Amino acid sequence: MPSGLKRFQRAESLHFVTFSCFHRLALLEAPGARETVEAVLEQTRARHQARVFAYVLMPEHIHLLVNEPPRILLAQFLKAVKQITSRRLRGSREKFWQERYYDSNVRGEKARSEVIRYIHRNPVARGLVTKPEDWPWSSFRHYATWEKGTVEIESQWTAFRRGSQLPDRVHIEQGGRSAFPALPPAMPKDGPQSQTRRQSECQGESPARSSQEAR
Repeated sequence: MPSGLKRFQRAESLHFVTFSCFHRLALLEAPGARETVEAVLEQTRARHQARVFAYVLMPEHIHLLVNEPPRILLAQFLKAVKQITSRRLRGSREKFWQERYYDSNVRGEKARSEVIRYIHRNPVARGLVTKPEDWPWSSFRHYATWEKGTVEIESQWTAFRRGSQLPDRVHIEQGGRSAFPALPPAMPKDGPQSQTRRQSECQGESPARSSQEAR
């Protein structure tokens, strides 16, 4: 690790992680590349019992908001994701990913929400789409519509699927599989304002963050 930089793991906080393709080339634009990364991320998440709170796959880099897996270091988790995807996607290239990654600790509900909004709005900020929901390779649709995508996202809706109680003031209409709301979701009891608050978690400006570079 470069001199003067510190990586705080086992700190009981979430981690806002960014890692890039080799030489920041847009290698994730290759057909099927992002789908491969999503599949490997989910397999690795499930194997190591990690929790992914948000993600976005850009043409040349990835943003993740993830916890610290219970049995391995976060660095080992990310290494596994990168090694498996590299073997599948590298082809004749020397490398697929940059060796280092950026890691910022995220503590508290406000900071978590800011990072989620930043992650989901990244494709909009880059001019790739006009709305976050138009970018299929992110967790935005999970938060906006309760969609169950390739990567399991840690949220109140996922907790409900596991059998936990829903948050206060959220009304679920009975019917459908497992009594989970069909899309579009039912309107919460307190009306559009509650729906707006839920969707606002998916949008917003860049969070204040002090990134740390680590191997």
